[in-house]
Amino acid sequence: MRAVLQRVTAASCTVDGDITGAIESGFLVLLGIEDADTVEDLEWLAQKIIGMRVFSDESGLMNKALADVGGDILLISQFTLFASTKKGNRPGFTKAARPDVAIPLYEKMIDKLSALLGKKVETGIFGADMKIALLNDGPVTIIIDTKNKE
Repeated sequence: MRAVLQRVTAASCTVDGDITGAIESGFLVLLGIEDADTVEDLEWLAQKIIGMRVFSDESGLMNKALADVGGDILLISQFTLFASTKKGNRPGFTKAARPDVAIPLYEKMIDKLSALLGKKVETGIFGADMKIALLNDGPVTIIIDTKNKE
């Protein structure tokens, strides 16, 4: 699994003109799932996302986690995070999990993040043509890959 966390002051997802999810302060999380991913990867990644201390404390240092600042999460599935760009200029997506593998893991990630955060996680729609709007805060952008745990 690969996640791109963007600290935001606002973010939303729109599909066919309807807002499917919106947050104020928190994380916009772009989530890529590959065939080799497991529930163990999901558990580890969810803990990392919730525990990431990139919000400012009283001294202006990045010492606070999402729960410390009452932040929210907008979770967006994004298979293009597993694009292969080694050959030519057209990316390949053979490492990205097919929907029969990805959808259950995506749904479990929604549930896990909601449980850890103690509130609803906002989402896009898996596989839809989504329009994402965000106001990046900092900017702070962190990439986390479960294949690089050590």
